[in-house]
Amino acid sequence: MSRPRSLEQLREVGPIFRSSEAVAAGVSWRDLYGLRDEGEIIELSRGLYQLRESAGVDNIDFIAVAARARLGMICLTSALAYWDLTDEVPSAVDVAIPKGTHRPVIDYPPTKVHVFASETFDLGRVEVARADKERFAITSRERTVVDTFRLRYQVGSELANEALRRYLRSRPELPILSRVGHALRAGNALADSIRLLM
Repeated sequence: MSRPRSLEQLREVGPIFRSSEAVAAGVSWRDLYGLRDEGEIIELSRGLYQLRESAGVDNIDFIAVAARARLGMICLTSALAYWDLTDEVPSAVDVAIPKGTHRPVIDYPPTKVHVFASETFDLGRVEVARADKERFAITSRERTVVDTFRLRYQVGSELANEALRRYLRSRPELPILSRVGHALRAGNALADSIRLLM
């Protein structure tokens, strides 16, 4: 298979792909390494590649993590940044996986894996898709605020309180926030904080 044809095959696989996905799509190892050496594809980490032409795609780190953690969803500080509920720039991508599933080891981008209860895992899960292969799941605005608040011992009370303040200033959906808070057993403490901030 010629390299231009191999590049077309890789575009079908996605902007970020594993070497096993490239080979399954019919790209030879020789062409894969040749495209890497020519700069047409970028090796992000061992066995994980990105099309050079997709460099600069919004949320490429989230897409890369989603490719490695198919059941996962972006959460906590990363989700706060996505929803503009913090000015903090996360040093790693926060991804949640359901308890009892395989915990992925992700070299690139830097990633923190969190384990959430499987029975409430899909609560507030939002799918974001820019194109067919450029997709990821993320916690909703409300789930993000509740998770940050209930896990404030991990992320910090200051970050959690600021996220709640910003949420309350930007189109708050209080019935949804309350419902998510109660489902995740953070409703009473969250309600107390809302009363103090309003």
